[in-house]
Order: sequence, then C-alpha cells, then structure tokens
Amino acid sequence: MDAAPPAVLLPAHAHNDYEHRRPLLDALDRGFMSVEADVHLVDGRLLVAHDREDVTPDRTLQGLYLEPLHQRWRSLGGRIHPGQPVDRPFMLLVDIKSAARPTYEAVHAALEPYAAMLAHVVDGRRRAGAVEVVISGGRPVDLMRSQSRRLAFVDGRLPDLDGGDPVDLMPLISASWWDAFFWWGDGPMPEGQRRRLREIVDRTHAAGRRVRFWATPEREELWAELLDAGVDHLNTDRLEQLEAFLRARTVADGPGAAASRETAAPVDR
Repeated sequence: MDAAPPAVLLPAHAHNDYEHRRPLLDALDRGFMSVEADVHLVDGRLLVAHDREDVTPDRTLQGLYLEPLHQRWRSLGGRIHPGQPVDRPFMLLVDIKSAARPTYEAVHAALEPYAAMLAHVVDGRRRAGAVEVVISGGRPVDLMRSQSRRLAFVDGRLPDLDGGDPVDLMPLISASWWDAFFWWGDGPMPEGQRRRLREIVDRTHAAGRRVRFWATPEREELWAELLDAGVDHLNTDRLEQLEAFLRARTVADGPGAAASRETAAPVDR
C-alpha cells in the first residue's frame, strides 16, 4: 500500500487475483476496481485457492482480502482508492468452490466485522459502501433472496436477464466469452459478433446491471472491443499488460472519455 495512488481508476478485474505476487495489493496499486478470490470452506475456515488440494491455512479470505481492504478503507477515510466516487464501489468477487450454502454462510459471518465498509441490503433497500462483495461460483440464490439483511450480492448469468431478480440482489451479469462468441481477437471482429456484444451490454445496462466476461483471450484487439462496447469489468490474468493498454487508451481518448466510461453503469471461473 506504499505505492503512489493511480491517477485514473480502471474498469479492470483481476481474475484469480490470489495467484499474483501480492494478492489484492498488485491490483489496487494499478487502479483496478475489481478482484476475484476463490474460496473453500475447510474445517470452518475460508481458505483461498483455485483447487481444494492447493489450500494452505495461512491464506484466508480475511487475511488476504477483508482485513487489508478494511485497513485501506480506514486509512483513506472511507474509500478503497483515493477519489473513489461514493456510488462506485470496489468489487470483491468471491467465487465459492465448496458446498454453496455452508460456504456462503461462513462468508456472510466473516463479513460481519467489516459491515461498515460494505455495500449491503436491509429490508430490500441497498445501502452504499466502499466495497461490494459479489458471490459467484456456488451461489445459494434462494438463501440470499430470503435474507432481510444481506452483506453480499449475486453474480448473475445471461439467462438471469430474463428473470425477475432486482438489481439490489444481482448487480452483475457474468458469462464465459465462449458461451456467446467465437472470435479470438485475431483480425477484425465479425460484425455480427460486435452487434451481439453491444446488444448484451446495452441490455444489461438498461436493467441497471454491470457486465463481465470471463475466459476472454488476452489480446489488445479484444480488450478494445470490450471497452468500446462498454463492458464494465475487463477480465485478466495479465495485470501489467491490461493496465498499460487501458492507460494508453485513457491518454488517447482524453480524461473526459475516461471519466464517462468509469461511471457508465451503476455500481472463475
């Protein structure tokens, strides 16, 4: 947390963030607004790793993510990034890899000490917070719907755009790139694919939700199409390369265009 604060916040998502040299901190130092942590409930502890056989007792959700975020929130006066808009929370995507209901219940309990910094819902009304926790992977949607006080939100899927769940339950729609597209980023994007991408983004935004694709090829040509279409979270394992691309685009487009993209939408696999 000793790096200089980034000048511009980026619509970037650190996929499998815990695999980087400095989990959370590498993404924060680059101005990312979203990170992903895969969790397993093991002997009552929330351990962070992609696969169950890779968990270690020292890598917990609290230690790698919740406590560092809370310390930063306190030191920056209620923000995660300097200058962070109050209506644009930093997203911690928690991908549940073990049994959905007990793992989620453990996550909810772990969030309680940090409730003051979290966006949350009480009696159907969303309350603002600097951090938005979104549950992906094993999602106990019925349980989360039933909670009168809820400290996390649901990561939706494309078919959920046809459902009736409110934004205050499901603020994000995520999908595998390959569920809807076949373009690898080599050569121009086929026009039909481009129209399909923009239709998905426009429909998601019209419903007041944000959109993310996972398993996207790590190519600047594809990142450019995602950015131009208004995708809210650009998924990457290559933090340095995506940061460089986005900052170059910010310089090329000018600060007004960057600010417009950052506030376009309300705020692994």
